[in-house]
Amino acid sequence: MKHLEGDELMQRIGSYSKNFNARTYAGIATFFRSNWCEDHSQLDVALVGLPCDAGLTQRTGARHGPREIRNQSCNILYYNPLTKVIPYEMARIGDIGDVPLDNVFDLEKIVAEIHAFYRTLHAEGIVPVTAGGDHSITYPILKALGADRPVGLVHIDAHIDATGEIGGSTLHHGAPFKNAVDCGALDPKRTVHIAIRDPAMQFEQFAVETGQTIIDINRFYDLGVDGVIDETRKVIGPGPAYVTFDADALDPAYAPGTGTPVVGGITTYEAKRLLQGLRGLDIVGGDVVEVSPPFDTGGITALAGAQMLFEILCLAAEAFGKRAKG
Repeated sequence: MKHLEGDELMQRIGSYSKNFNARTYAGIATFFRSNWCEDHSQLDVALVGLPCDAGLTQRTGARHGPREIRNQSCNILYYNPLTKVIPYEMARIGDIGDVPLDNVFDLEKIVAEIHAFYRTLHAEGIVPVTAGGDHSITYPILKALGADRPVGLVHIDAHIDATGEIGGSTLHHGAPFKNAVDCGALDPKRTVHIAIRDPAMQFEQFAVETGQTIIDINRFYDLGVDGVIDETRKVIGPGPAYVTFDADALDPAYAPGTGTPVVGGITTYEAKRLLQGLRGLDIVGGDVVEVSPPFDTGGITALAGAQMLFEILCLAAEAFGKRAKG
């Protein structure tokens, strides 16, 4: 792992700034001002937009999330100032644009298209880091990444998202992790749900019955961030794992722009500390979902989403570098 200080750190940052658009407001926005890359063979880690909110049950708008996260991510530099990680040192990283969706009104076809896209990325050995979109997108991603072997999951959210059918569909944003367990892509014994405070707590039944770990918001604060990190690392263990961050995990004071806000959530600082505490796990992908710009105030939710996406990018790049070294 790179851990640079002082003059050496500034020299490395300077070398990257020459390769990136130095102005945050000019040119085409890409995630973190990364290079736009259509040639997947040139990448190890792909930054992906997935502008879809067809699976929402509440207020819509997350389809606009990837575009605004790109805009706000231009305020984030190429290195992590707290961990001193430069993800671009660990892997070849680029923005590959948005997942092409031909069927924007048919949820079953949307899920199939997303699955096919990520199955191709996975076959090419590319680690996806995605900006959604509503949380229904995570199921087809997990189905693709967990096809060879089930993966573990770090899920940070206000809601458990492991429910059954709602309104005649099982593919909505409240069901991705039940679907992923049912199809064999997700290992329930290596799944952790963090910051849960779902008003309908009965939806926890499936998670409890299948042995998933739930750290609700009261337990989060009883344990403290470091305690939550310790328990999460024990549950996930050495195997491959996926990280998914729902914007509504944050208290609405920090993330008003989301579809199903729930008061009493975690702060942006706690979220950053939590994600940084996952360093060293075998992260094979991740996403940030449910950023809804139409309900945002001053872009603060999109900025928070961009920061969480960067933290996940750092985790994914470090894990890729570790795997590449054998």
